Amino acid sequence: MKRVKAGLAAVIAVSLITGCVTVPPEEDPVLRKLTQLEVRLAQVERVMENQSLVSILAEVQQLTQEMANLRDQVEILAFEAEGTQDRQRDLYVDIDSRLNALEQGGARPASVSENGVEVADGAAVVSDRDAYKTAFSLLEEGQYADAGEAFASFVSLYPDSSLVDNAQYWLAESLYVERNFAGALQEFSKVVEKYPTSRKIPDSLLKMGYCQYELNQWREARTELEKVIAEYPDSTAARLAGQRLERMSGEGR
Repeated sequence: MKRVKAGLAAVIAVSLITGCVTVPPEEDPVLRKLTQLEVRLAQVERVMENQSLVSILAEVQQLTQEMANLRDQVEILAFEAEGTQDRQRDLYVDIDSRLNALEQGGARPASVSENGVEVADGAAVVSDRDAYKTAFSLLEEGQYADAGEAFASFVSLYPDSSLVDNAQYWLAESLYVERNFAGALQEFSKVVEKYPTSRKIPDSLLKMGYCQYELNQWREARTELEKVIAEYPDSTAARLAGQRLERMSGEGR
């Protein structure tokens, strides 16, 4: 009886041991399938994340381009507004000169003038004001190269004109609009150097900073822009200089 019990116990022990043996996880087809699915899911998630990043990058690039376009439009509007102010000034000066002539008893006799040549029959070889208006009209029409040449000619022919500082500024501006930043920088600097009392000084300093920015001369650009703010704090040029400095800081420049 004891032998039977001992044998039965041995059989039970073997059975228990056998029952504890399972198929290794790597050989379990269900587990293997689950692992494969998890791997595929991870791959899909990575692809989706990459697509999302690509989409975000594309949107950022689009927004950056739109911001650049808006900045260009703002500069064009500022350019046009400046032109309107100049035309108003020209109109005022023209009216004022006519009133002065009337108060003095009529038109002047034919003579050689400082800024234009009048002949005996009253016809005039282009006056400084007419030459200026012609050059400015070319600028308004978008003929920037021709406008630049016209303003350069004006500066050469009428160095003593009250409009020569404006002509020098618009000569520089015509180069700037054509993205000739090196040439524009040189011409804007002439406004500052030759006409220190000109009302175009703040705008010229601002545009010098803009040109240096485009030429990757970051330190010089920052110096000019900070100078605008320091010397002309209440001007529109100072506000625009501050905006460009903020942009440069955001770009790490």
